[in-house]
Amino acid sequence: MGRVLGVIPARWASSRFPGKPLALILGRPMIQWVWQACSRATALDELVVATDDARIADAVQGFGGRVELTRADHESGSDRLAEVASRSDAELLVNIQGDEPLMDSSVIDAVVAELRRDPQCQCATAVTRFRNRAELESPDTAKVILDHDNRALYFSRAVIPFPRDGAPVLESYHKHIGIYGYRPALLARLGSLSSSCEHVEKLEQLRLLENGIAVRVARVSYQPLGVDRPEDIAAVEALLAHP
Repeated sequence: MGRVLGVIPARWASSRFPGKPLALILGRPMIQWVWQACSRATALDELVVATDDARIADAVQGFGGRVELTRADHESGSDRLAEVASRSDAELLVNIQGDEPLMDSSVIDAVVAELRRDPQCQCATAVTRFRNRAELESPDTAKVILDHDNRALYFSRAVIPFPRDGAPVLESYHKHIGIYGYRPALLARLGSLSSSCEHVEKLEQLRLLENGIAVRVARVSYQPLGVDRPEDIAAVEALLAHP
């Protein structure tokens, strides 16, 4: 089997949290926690941080991680991944969110396994269950509808499917985890694909569905706790200090 490359896109200019990758969590930059978590994935042969910022690159090299500098004009993490893929001979590439210091390596392994299971599959991602109704109704969480073969039908920040007859039953809904596995051929096309839905919902995975590209989905039990804002760090530190 060919090599699998894990890529952690990291940018400085977050609108809600500038400099987020270097935010300190228990004294270490967040990107280091993400790197260490991803390094435990048995499916990855190699791991790299892709960034356009010298400060992030210096920090990654400082803790012994591998880094690649990319252009600054990418619209999404997957676009940044595509640039890295153009210089790589990896058979599969995995885009891992740089703001999830608690990432469970088994999620990475599950996404790679989904690609391995179906040689025709060009992209795979992961979902989990919602913990409560507030989380389901929050626009910060992406929801996904699946078909009977675990392929994504649509992603949205809205509650889908809409519970017309009353309160939603949590067990019927799937929460998207922002991780993507790709084959290089798809990444090479990514920049040429357009999507009106992606710009409306601000969900990059809709670019694939709108262009007729199937996305397979691995079901996992991991519950993500990402860092979107500075106030999220305290919750992450509490879990890291008392696992």
